[in-house]
Amino acid sequence: VSEIREKNSNIVKNYGVTIKYNSRSGTHNMYKEFRDVSICGAIEQMYSELAGRHRARFHSIQIVDTRIVPAGARALRRYNPEVDGEFAPIGVKRPAVKQCIDSKIRFPLPHRVARASAKATRSTFLAKRPTTFFH
Repeated sequence: VSEIREKNSNIVKNYGVTIKYNSRSGTHNMYKEFRDVSICGAIEQMYSELAGRHRARFHSIQIVDTRIVPAGARALRRYNPEVDGEFAPIGVKRPAVKQCIDSKIRFPLPHRVARASAKATRSTFLAKRPTTFFH
């Protein structure tokens, strides 16, 4: 068994994983999508999620197929056999992954505690709570 190394592990990609797993009630097929910098990271996420949500352990999970799922214009435009080849490109399906592929995505700023820059002005105990809300 050898680990698959990515050529450029600095780029986040969308991975689609098709699996088959045995549960207490029978065998189930499943398709899941993950965002990660490597295929190994996406598979680790898949194992963790199945263990947490479905109580499925690694010995009862079979990976059928893994693929990189395009997120841009190629995934959104109509299928053209001359350009795309024999099979249509599969776009991102799951909303948890879809919300992250926006190029103008913004995240809220967390509450931060402003610390004094110099050690001489920093105090261990203060009489008031810190102000954590900044515009």
